[in-house]
Amino acid sequence: MTDDDNDRYRAPALDKGLDILELLAAVDGGLTQAEIAKRLDRSPNEFYRMLDRLVRRGYVTRIDGDRFTLTLKLFGLAQLHAPVRRLVSFAVPLMRDLAEASRQANQLCVFDRGYPVVIAQQEAPGYWGISIRVGSRISLFDTGSGHVLLAFRSREEREMMIAENLGDSGDQHHITPEFIARLDQIRERGYEMMPSAQTAGVINLSAPVLGADGKAVAAVTVPYITLINSPGAPDITTAIQLVTQTTRKLSEMTGSNFGTNV
Repeated sequence: MTDDDNDRYRAPALDKGLDILELLAAVDGGLTQAEIAKRLDRSPNEFYRMLDRLVRRGYVTRIDGDRFTLTLKLFGLAQLHAPVRRLVSFAVPLMRDLAEASRQANQLCVFDRGYPVVIAQQEAPGYWGISIRVGSRISLFDTGSGHVLLAFRSREEREMMIAENLGDSGDQHHITPEFIARLDQIRERGYEMMPSAQTAGVINLSAPVLGADGKAVAAVTVPYITLINSPGAPDITTAIQLVTQTTRKLSEMTGSNFGTNV
């Protein structure tokens, strides 16, 4: 394509929007409208309408009154793209091995538009197990997967994930100092172990799949139930070791392929 062809098919408004998104993706803490204009060598007035549209469409949000930063909407859209299909293809054999070794079901979740979403599910090999449908959107605040996805993200990213989940309600009752301290504890020990808030007698064992940057791109969870009539079934301590071994293997497989794109 020649330079003339490039000029003929230019879309200035689209270019302007993409310039803003690419700029904000490269900075921490956001930028003011004036700072955006200065960095892009344009007049601030040129970006007013574009920023307004990006905010209204959910790609950009205001922080500290006059600063603009990216939301996680682009991150959510990436969940629909080929990298997630690759992640599932890597995960399924490991999830199958995990189910056989633990005698428990397990599932793989990613964060999408405010919620952990189940993108793969492996049934328990025996008669008994807790399963959840692929495509299910589960709680961010009272599930092992949600805790892990929040724990292995930066403070700023956590805040955006939580804000996206709460939407217009603004209900912050989940976000207590104790909750934040729990996320830090999960990050330090490398996994979550918590009673299910949905099903009595189930203990959620969850660990992160990490990208090349050390951030969670997904979570693997075993909804652990005690198997009374299954001699030799692993106890809960062994089960959590199996979960963390599985996620370490998956992290090694996916880290160089996904980076921050999932």
